[in-house]
Amino acid sequence: MPKALAPLRVGLAGYGSVGSAVARKLDDGAIPGLVLSAITAQDLNKAAKNAQALQCKPRVVPLAELPDLADVVVECATGEAFPAIVRTILGAGKTMIALSAAAVPAVPDLLQFALEHGGRLRIASGALPGIDSIRCAAEGTIHSVKLNSRIVPSTFIGEDYLTERGFDFTKPLSGPMHVFSGSAREAAAAFPRHFNVAISLSLAGVGFDRTQVKIHADPGIQGAIHEVEVDAEEVQFTLTSRNRPSVANPKTSRIISLSVIAALRSLVAPIQVGS
Repeated sequence: MPKALAPLRVGLAGYGSVGSAVARKLDDGAIPGLVLSAITAQDLNKAAKNAQALQCKPRVVPLAELPDLADVVVECATGEAFPAIVRTILGAGKTMIALSAAAVPAVPDLLQFALEHGGRLRIASGALPGIDSIRCAAEGTIHSVKLNSRIVPSTFIGEDYLTERGFDFTKPLSGPMHVFSGSAREAAAAFPRHFNVAISLSLAGVGFDRTQVKIHADPGIQGAIHEVEVDAEEVQFTLTSRNRPSVANPKTSRIISLSVIAALRSLVAPIQVGS
């Protein structure tokens, strides 16, 4: 019989609502062949307290110690923390699954850095429809990519970009309101907490500056709605995702933590679906 392989050790960089959900899944044995080994977070004491209920008893350590304790690291922190995390993990030659895709443009040498150190970065993109189709189209010729997003207005409260432009989402809206049009690069800079999807789409398709984004605040929806339009030489399509908000954090879609689980499962699954 084939010799059983040692479990792949998973580290978490960030332990908020998404990190906690991923930890619980791994602790329940949702993916045979993976074990949660370590956690880092901005507040280590809080993370250690919250992780006490986990049966696998992962170590809670500073970021610098995480690469030695994990084979793959899931980044589920913030855009501000992303540059330090990605340099630490990829600099150690490890694989990182990232959620804070909007911060990728803030590390302009990321590709060269990964190549030099032998690290690999994978973007988890569950909130965005059609990534597989877009990647396939990008192997040919894509003429245009557009992302039209509708966001629950209350999740925009506290966004400096909108406050500086006179938007006030503490008051009810009577209907959808246009709040942004521009490139994916500009969208990610303006809304670092919301538009990871714009950068994920750009990386799969035609880049940060050729991907066009339009955003509306819409009081008539329960969760974010993203519509992707692609016009390519070989294919043309429009895809829409209607995301349901997380119970633990309404500003995050429920599908986000599951996209991490799916990405982790693909690392050990003997059969994979998708290009």
